[in-house]
Amino acid sequence: MKQLPTLLMKSLSVYSLPPTTSTLQQIASHQPKGVAKVVLKKGKTQLFKDGNPMVYSGAVDRIIGRPPPKTGDIVLVADGTEKPIGWGLYNSVSMFCVRLMQLEDEVTSDSSCALSMEKLLETRIDAAVELRRRLSGLIIDVFGDVAVVASSAAWVEKYKSEIEACIRKINYINHINWRPSVDILKEDGVNVSDMKKMHSSTCPERTKILENGIVYAISLKGQKTGFYADQRENRQFISKISDGQKVLDLCCYSGGFSLNAVRGGALNVTGIDTSLPALELAKENVILNNIDPGRISFLREDATEFMKGALLKDESWDIVIIDPPKLAPTKKVLHGASGMYRNLNSLAMQLTKRGGLLMTCSCSGAVTQSGIFLRILQGAASMAGRKITILRQAGAAYDHPIDPTYPEGAYLSNILLRVS
Repeated sequence: MKQLPTLLMKSLSVYSLPPTTSTLQQIASHQPKGVAKVVLKKGKTQLFKDGNPMVYSGAVDRIIGRPPPKTGDIVLVADGTEKPIGWGLYNSVSMFCVRLMQLEDEVTSDSSCALSMEKLLETRIDAAVELRRRLSGLIIDVFGDVAVVASSAAWVEKYKSEIEACIRKINYINHINWRPSVDILKEDGVNVSDMKKMHSSTCPERTKILENGIVYAISLKGQKTGFYADQRENRQFISKISDGQKVLDLCCYSGGFSLNAVRGGALNVTGIDTSLPALELAKENVILNNIDPGRISFLREDATEFMKGALLKDESWDIVIIDPPKLAPTKKVLHGASGMYRNLNSLAMQLTKRGGLLMTCSCSGAVTQSGIFLRILQGAASMAGRKITILRQAGAAYDHPIDPTYPEGAYLSNILLRVS
C-alpha cells in the first residue's frame, strides 16, 4: 500500500500550461542597451530563413542602431520590412557580417536562449558533443579526456571563457587545448599579436586514442586538432580492401591509412611524408599496435619527388593513397591549385598497377564545392595515359554533418578509382 501514491501519480496525465511566447523584437525591447538591427536587402532573406548561418556583407542593406554595433556584439537580423528573422553576432571587418545563432521560429518555441550567448553556448555545446551543429567558427574534437578547441571566428575568441566553462561541465573531459586559427582570425578582425600569451595551456602535449581497433598516439600540437578524425570511415574502408596488397600511402601524417592497410592484411606498406614529427608518431603507432616493422616503413620525403624517383625505378603498387594538404584555401587560388592536384594525381596513377586502386583526397573546400575534382582527375588520367573508373565517392566522417542550407560546409572529397 505504501507504493499506491507513487503508482497513482504515475497513472495521472499531467499537463502544464503552454509557455508564453515572445518574439525577438519583444525580447530585444527589454534589453537595457538596446539591440542593433541588420536589415537585409530585398530578395536575400529566404536563404537565411532556410538556415544558412553566414550573413555576408553583400546581403546587407543597412544597419539600424546608435551607436553602431561593434565586432562581437549581438544584433538582430531583419528582412526588408525590418521584421526580425533571427539574431547573431556582428563583425564589422569580416566578409561575414553576421553569424546567425538562432532564427525567429526557434525563439518562438523556446525563448530561454534568445539574445544570450552564455545560455546558448551551454545548450549547444552539450548537444554538439553528440552532433556538431550551429556554432559557426567553433570546432571541438574530443580525444579521450581532452577537448581540442579550434577557433576560427572573432565571436569564439570573445566568448572563450564561457565556452571553456561549458566544456568543463562535461564530466569526462579533464583538459582543454585551445587552438586558434591565426590566419583566419586575422581576416575576422582579431588582433592576434598577443594570441600566444592569451592561449597558454596546461594541457598535456600528447594523448592516445582508440579508433577502429587501432591505438594512435596524438600530438596535440600537431596538424589540424592533432588528428584527422574526418577520415575515420575512409581509413576503415582501406582496411577492408588491402588484404594481400602492396600499398603506398602518400602524405601519410601519423600513419592512419598505413596502419589500417596493415591491419587489413596488406603484404607491404610504405608511408611518405615531409614532417619528421608526424613520421615519429607513425613509427610509435606501429609499436603501440604490435605491428611487424618488416611489413611497414615510413620515409621522410616530398611526395612529388618520391613519385618521380619511383617511376624512374619502374616501381608500382596495388593500392595508392594520396591525401595532400589543403592546396586551395580560397577560390582565388583554385586555378593554380587545380594544376597541382592534376600533377600529383597523374604521378600517383602512373605508380598504380594496371587494374589497381587509387584513393585520392582533397580537403580544399574550394575544390569540393566547385565540383571540379572529378574533372581534375580525368585530366590527370589523360596526362598519365591511363583510364579511370570511379568506384566510390565519400566525404568527411559521419560526425561531420553538412547542413544543405550551407553547402560551403562541405570540404573533404575522397574518391576511389580503378586505374587501368
